[in-house]
Amino acid sequence: MPKIHFKDSSGDEKIVDAPVGLSLLEVAHMNNVDLEGACEGSLACSTCHVIIDDYWFDKLPKASEAEEDMLDLAFGVAQTSRLGCQITITDELDGLSVKVPSSTRNH
Repeated sequence: MPKIHFKDSSGDEKIVDAPVGLSLLEVAHMNNVDLEGACEGSLACSTCHVIIDDYWFDKLPKASEAEEDMLDLAFGVAQTSRLGCQITITDELDGLSVKVPSSTRNH
């Protein structure tokens, strides 16, 4: 089972098992990672915004136009920002490292 490394804004890391086929948001919720997801993965908010480690960013499928539109509303967007609800866990993502921003913005 792939392992995902979640880092919070203070740098603390939590490594969790991530079942293949779930979204990064679902994995976060299963493991009590503080990632909001107000719209429950329906791509109607930006509260599951995460920052992907540089090494992993190009290994992910490209963000859709709808995801990019939602990211425009996110707090603290970075070059490697994505929405956790739009990343599906695969075996190839074993070791994925993501940072959870300190705040969210819900529009």
